[in-house]
Amino acid sequence: MTDFSQSLALIVAEEILTVAGLVLLLAAAWLGDKGSRVISIAAVATLVACAAVAIPTLAGGMAGPDRIAFLGQYNADAFSAFAKLLIYLSAAVTLMVAPRFLDGYGAMRAEFPVLVLFAVLGMNLMVSAGDFLTLYIGLELNSLSAYVLAAFLRTDERSAEAGLKYFVLGALASGIILFGMSLTYGFTGSTDFAAVRLAMTGEIGIGAVFGLVFVLAGLAFKISAVPFHMWTPDVYEGAPTPVTTFFATAPKVAALALTMRVALGAFGAQVGAWQQIVIFVALASIVVGALGAIGQANIKRLLAFSSINNIGFLLIGLAAATPEGASAMLVYLAIYVAMSIAGFTVVLMLRDVDGRPVEAIADLSGLSSVRPAMAWALLAVMFSLAGIPPLFGFWGKFVVFQAAVDANMIALAAIGIAASVIGAFYYIKVVKIAFFDEPSGRVAKESGPLSHQIILLVSCLLISPLGYVLTPWLGAMANKAAAALFFIG
Repeated sequence: MTDFSQSLALIVAEEILTVAGLVLLLAAAWLGDKGSRVISIAAVATLVACAAVAIPTLAGGMAGPDRIAFLGQYNADAFSAFAKLLIYLSAAVTLMVAPRFLDGYGAMRAEFPVLVLFAVLGMNLMVSAGDFLTLYIGLELNSLSAYVLAAFLRTDERSAEAGLKYFVLGALASGIILFGMSLTYGFTGSTDFAAVRLAMTGEIGIGAVFGLVFVLAGLAFKISAVPFHMWTPDVYEGAPTPVTTFFATAPKVAALALTMRVALGAFGAQVGAWQQIVIFVALASIVVGALGAIGQANIKRLLAFSSINNIGFLLIGLAAATPEGASAMLVYLAIYVAMSIAGFTVVLMLRDVDGRPVEAIADLSGLSSVRPAMAWALLAVMFSLAGIPPLFGFWGKFVVFQAAVDANMIALAAIGIAASVIGAFYYIKVVKIAFFDEPSGRVAKESGPLSHQIILLVSCLLISPLGYVLTPWLGAMANKAAAALFFIG
């Protein structure tokens, strides 16, 4: 255990985010909306500073008692550092792509980057949580910011509806988690993850099992896993596209990392109690996500069902309940973030002649003849999400299935592979519309801002076959993070 001063030294990133968020909030109140660009740049710089703090922790594979702060409530280990780097990257991309979109609606306000920073602060607490109380504080801090971001377009009915749905269902999920935490505390006598794990060793009562199930059910909502996925398509479609980009990446990373820490840490002594549930949720998410996407006419709703589908594949790694499974999840998660950024950047860059966003899949017909570079980027995203080799998305699925096989869960891997074929259908359908249908004439020929082009180029290079060059480094970092998770647990 560490003393108070050492604990403060371990939460430097959270301190930076808190101070920067409060200062930028004052700046937003003082400068008004005309200062939104400057505040956005300052917010990105803040995220870069936080990343600089996290990199040495991950590179050194730091873990153990020296990385625990505030008597076990906070873990500043390599696992949290891996997740935080993905969160910072996703948030920075969101802040870079948001101004052009929001300016089109006259809605770029100074508080937008501040809300993103406070959401990131909440996510930092989520991935580093060593106690159910820390978990809940982080979860709520992230959620309160996210609710406002979802409804950020005040004049758009879809955005207001998305914010309301997210708020109502998010509050329900928070209540479920809180009830599960109460049951867990009642039957184990502690909210500390390490103490809960120790108390759950051996035979446990039905009450403790219910506590475990309720906590995991609430977290399943946050990661939009079946059957708690009902909010995802509506929120993804209704929220402003930069916000949807943010929701598809950073909160997903935070919620999945938190789920891994809770399942493998706090409930790690009772793998048998939750493993079958995770297997069911994984397979259900794969199937429902794939089947739900087939009939979608809106590209953002299609990507929402795609995220549900991919969550299913990620949970196969969790079901393995091994360090190899955790490492595979982190590798897949990193690749998924790159794919999501590329996909939503394409959506952001598709505009009609009047400058309005093009979201209908039918309007993408003949995209290859109007904007060939954009069509090829869309092809790379869709084929990578489908896991079609040689694109990098294939590697993410491969390592997860390999972890399942190594854990003697061959049937699960086989079913997952078979179900992934269903998902390939709707991805290929989008590519067919873009390359082989007659041009709709809806998409304008103009290219987007330089920042959008650079983000799209880099993310497409990452998900292309060139991404395999990173596999030794990415695998090594994921192994260090997974080792830290199991060391703490």
